[in-house]
Amino acid sequence: MIRLFSRLATRFRSSPARQRTGGAAHLAGATSLAAMIALAAVTGAHADTPVKFTLDWVFQGPTSPFLVALEKGYYKDEGLDVTMDPGQGSAGAVQRVASGAYDIGFADVNSLIEYNAKNPGKEILCVFMAYDFPPFGVYALKKSGIKTPADLAGKKLGAPVFDASFRLFPAFAKKVGIDPKSVESVNLTPQLREQSLVQGTVDFISGHYFSSVLDLEARGVKLDDLVVFTYSDAGMDVYGNGIIVSPQMAEKPEVVKGFLRATIKAWKEVAANPEIGVAAAKNRDPLIDEALELRRLNMSLQMNVLTPYVKENGMGDVDPKRFARSIKDVADAFGLPDAPAPEKVFTDYYLPPKADRMVAP
Repeated sequence: MIRLFSRLATRFRSSPARQRTGGAAHLAGATSLAAMIALAAVTGAHADTPVKFTLDWVFQGPTSPFLVALEKGYYKDEGLDVTMDPGQGSAGAVQRVASGAYDIGFADVNSLIEYNAKNPGKEILCVFMAYDFPPFGVYALKKSGIKTPADLAGKKLGAPVFDASFRLFPAFAKKVGIDPKSVESVNLTPQLREQSLVQGTVDFISGHYFSSVLDLEARGVKLDDLVVFTYSDAGMDVYGNGIIVSPQMAEKPEVVKGFLRATIKAWKEVAANPEIGVAAAKNRDPLIDEALELRRLNMSLQMNVLTPYVKENGMGDVDPKRFARSIKDVADAFGLPDAPAPEKVFTDYYLPPKADRMVAP
């Protein structure tokens, strides 16, 4: 833009209108320059690259860093015009990006593994790992009589069909020794999931720990009245959510790198001061419970984001050996014919340097 203004000014100084004498000619030239600068400013204002971004879930504390980056203009500073929408589950976010409806998404990498295995040549890449530790689990009320994972057989599971924990339930079932087909599934919207468990229309639900446990508590359920089975406790050493990009967006490295730089900047701020994230979520959804979302955000930071690995290596990258193992485990659990190669699922090509990814306060 500065170079453009310089060229315009040079043109003005050498223009016939500028060289002529007389106030009218000078005024006309000045007016012409002002018009050109105004046009350049308008052109520059519309030069930002449009990016459609989808979350995996509704607006909540754990995903508030994206809202902070948007609200504070960090994406704008990178030359990006980002629009951001909520989702109804990680598998749905993968489908949104795969269809081309969205350029970038926040989704469960395990749903991505399944998609890529089934769509060779059309792979979606994860370019930033956000949840180094997985938040997946299933939850029941003690009054249901469910005491161990084996008790889930023959029971009714309620969840959105695109929920990451729901999609991974067959893998969890295999780990704990039950037939996933012995469980009846009921498709629920995000808003009805926890309420359905409280009302007793389903026997247990699946979801992210920081979502379901706190949402149940908000509905009057005490933690002591809950039965919680996390997938990690069952031996599933998988990763959680990450930032994914469409094949078309993957061919625009400067856009992807700019998006990640802006996001990391916001995540670092939120890690140091979670109240910033809750305020941004509140601005986007005035109906949220700020105290609840602060607890949810802190829980996700402590359990899923700021892990020992991230504190040592920075946010966004993966441990190559662990990631390769997780891909094989997920492929086996889903009954996929072949496990996709790790480089077909995750790349560190777009990541900023390690020093810029040290987000732990």
